Amino acid sequence: MLLKTFGWSFAVTVIGLALAGVLWGWKGLAIVGILSILEISLSFDNAVINAGILRKMNAFWQKIFLTFGILIAVFGMRLVFPVIIVAITAKMSPVEAVNLAINDKDRYEHLVTAAHPAIAAFGGIFLLMIFLDFIFEERDIKWLGWLEKPLAKLGKLETFSIVVALVALLIAATTVATDVAHGGGDKTATVLLAGVAGLVTYLIVGGISGYFEDKLEEDEEDAEDAEDETAGAEGQGEDGGEAKGSSGARGSTGASVAGLAGKAAFFMFLYLEVIDASFSFDGVIGAFAITNDIFEMALGLGIGAMYIRSLTVFLVRRGTLDDYVYLEHGAHYAIGALAVILLATIKYEINEVITGLVGVVLIGASYWSSVVRNRREAAAGEGAEAKPEVTSGV
Repeated sequence: MLLKTFGWSFAVTVIGLALAGVLWGWKGLAIVGILSILEISLSFDNAVINAGILRKMNAFWQKIFLTFGILIAVFGMRLVFPVIIVAITAKMSPVEAVNLAINDKDRYEHLVTAAHPAIAAFGGIFLLMIFLDFIFEERDIKWLGWLEKPLAKLGKLETFSIVVALVALLIAATTVATDVAHGGGDKTATVLLAGVAGLVTYLIVGGISGYFEDKLEEDEEDAEDAEDETAGAEGQGEDGGEAKGSSGARGSTGASVAGLAGKAAFFMFLYLEVIDASFSFDGVIGAFAITNDIFEMALGLGIGAMYIRSLTVFLVRRGTLDDYVYLEHGAHYAIGALAVILLATIKYEINEVITGLVGVVLIGASYWSSVVRNRREAAAGEGAEAKPEVTSGV
């Protein structure tokens, strides 16, 4: 199963590193390898979040995520996105931006870095909303109960997460956005506009996805009710025509469910891609500390993105999130930390190693907590089985 899931990632790694060695020599090969590791370390929590969403999709949409989705992740976010940012901020055509990226790498790097405040504000607020909606939701399983219980009560207030996100954006715009390190000058208006855009994007894409997911669940319940009614009618055997009619109604409901499943999966796929885009911002910007060659960057980050995609599918197929129930909690805490870090990087330089380590530590802690929980429940189960035997013996 491991080879089947990660086979394409292994193949892309071998081909990518070989290509880097041929085109740029040993130095280029080393740069691509380092960028791959950087991407994996920064986006491990992304795989856990993606797995939580992807497991709701069928096999077809999982394949779409691994094929078409990886094209968006590699070529869209790691190659095309920086060029578009340069074209917009420098007010030039995409062709001129590509020419700049190839022939004047230093200026290209400067322009992408100068756009960092807007990128960080958009991605930071988008990721912050993911974290807030998770932490403010009442759920049966809690990792840090002392924190999650009171926050879940606050989450009962309508739009509370939106208010918190807007307050965070306002604080960022009036503190770290003034006299920023990237590009210089006051970026308050830019950060406010980009942050609001990130919030609106989350509400639209996440809202539509959630709507169709809820509708899907409702129609599945209706389909089950229709099946129960049909079974009851057939059991009575009073009117074959009536049973036939019920069967026809069931077929109609089933078709409705299939249609809604497609829409729900489509918007979940869009939601996944926006999440991936938000996670990739820090990786793209951080890559400039290693190289300003867009092709080395795209190849290295692309290899890393392949492993994140494969890891996502691996977690889904192994049912890891069901076995280790706190992993999603740890990943969401890592998202919250990344959101804060992104907003802080509007003004301050924060090493990518720190960003990666924060995510690894939080997910590692949640994994270990899950292991302890599983052992405790297993021991409690054995004790419960043993207890009746002792009682009956007495």
